[in-house]
Amino acid sequence: MKQGLQLKLSQHLTLTPQLQQSIRLLQLSTLEMNQELELIVQSNPLLERVDTMDDGEVRVTEYETATVDKENTEAPPATESAPAELTEMDWNESPAYNQSDEDSDEDFEPQSSQDTTSLREHMVWQLNLTCLQERDKQLVLLLIDALDDSGYLTQSLDDIAEMLPDELDVGLDDLQIALKYLQSLDPLGVGARDLAECLSLQLQSVAEHTPHLALAKELVRHELSALGARDYAGLKRRLHCDDEALRGARELVTHLNPRPGEAFGGSDTRYIVPDVIVRKIKGAWVAGLNPDAMPKLRINQMYADILSRNRDANHQQLAGQLQEAKWLIKNILQRFDTILRVTQSIVDRQKHFFEHGEVAMRPLVLREIADVVELHESTVSRVTTQKFMMTPRGIFELKYFFGSHVNTDAGGACSATAIRALIKQLVAAENIKKPLSDGQIAEVLGQQGIVVARRTIAKYRESLQIPPANQRKAL
Repeated sequence: MKQGLQLKLSQHLTLTPQLQQSIRLLQLSTLEMNQELELIVQSNPLLERVDTMDDGEVRVTEYETATVDKENTEAPPATESAPAELTEMDWNESPAYNQSDEDSDEDFEPQSSQDTTSLREHMVWQLNLTCLQERDKQLVLLLIDALDDSGYLTQSLDDIAEMLPDELDVGLDDLQIALKYLQSLDPLGVGARDLAECLSLQLQSVAEHTPHLALAKELVRHELSALGARDYAGLKRRLHCDDEALRGARELVTHLNPRPGEAFGGSDTRYIVPDVIVRKIKGAWVAGLNPDAMPKLRINQMYADILSRNRDANHQQLAGQLQEAKWLIKNILQRFDTILRVTQSIVDRQKHFFEHGEVAMRPLVLREIADVVELHESTVSRVTTQKFMMTPRGIFELKYFFGSHVNTDAGGACSATAIRALIKQLVAAENIKKPLSDGQIAEVLGQQGIVVARRTIAKYRESLQIPPANQRKAL
């Protein structure tokens, strides 16, 4: 075989580092993006965060030095979601979110999260206020550390006693006394070892003259499973009571808290920062960027001045970091512009939802939005994942507005979200003594022109965490 050289031309797509960064920033949530930006700012001296300007405003610009030779800096490659004019804009000058409050029909602001006290901190604080001896306090503290997030003592006292060293001379009686002290603290029901004990502890604080209290205590001690199964006929027969007494006792029990510890903060709390705020302005629903969600970045002026005066080889590293900083700021601008364009397109197609609620949600797929904003469907998927909009109806992930559809008799389509909302309405308005079965709900929807199979109704009902008809039946 004779060897030789051959020249061949071909085209292929190459993802530059700048394009990879743009795609990555687009798919990150706001919290994840800020965490990554912190690492980048720490490693790049040319990039700095801006807290407040002299005029009290916060601005994010592409860069703030005109002395750097722009001809020596290469612009980042254009992507499908970055118009060229965006890279020169000042975020605070964006008309989409710089609306005056006077023009807005809805007046609401993002709510900031507040730190909460953990269950352990709350219990220890109470323990320190008691007059117990130090040894007893340590035993109660030992039990506090054994509580789960719901406030239950999941370990038995025997197991706890076996774990303690013999030289401490702690017996089972000592732990039982410590448990009594623990169960006397707030919240009521803390330190219980099962649901029945938790509810019984709470009923002990109810005034003795409360009607049906004795029957409620009997229900909690011996008939919780039957009460959960709504076996009212069996309960009346075994407890020798009538409908009124059973109804009153059930009301007492259902108003108790089965998880007393969950009222206190946990370490896994996650807060949502909305990327976009939707308001009704002069009769039209308008999406605007949330200024609190946007990072405030700029080029470090001191290092930029150094580069403008010295262009020798000794400053090549700074020049590269300057270029990276410009690319990053442009990619962030591009990210928020893309989010805003996609969100406004969603709002335009789901305006009936903002007016009338879930029942007015229309079917929507990613392809429809992708065609409107002229982006690839995968880009729209990245934009709508872990991105949130704040509306007068609450905070929603952008993906919430997409869903499958069911054909109607009139030849139209009804979204799955609207069907779930109709199911909630029908269940809320049903006769609690004769709740609607899945088949009956399907018949009602069919009378409205929405043909849905019974198994589909069951699937939607379960996704809404609505129990079946036999468990919704009341006295």
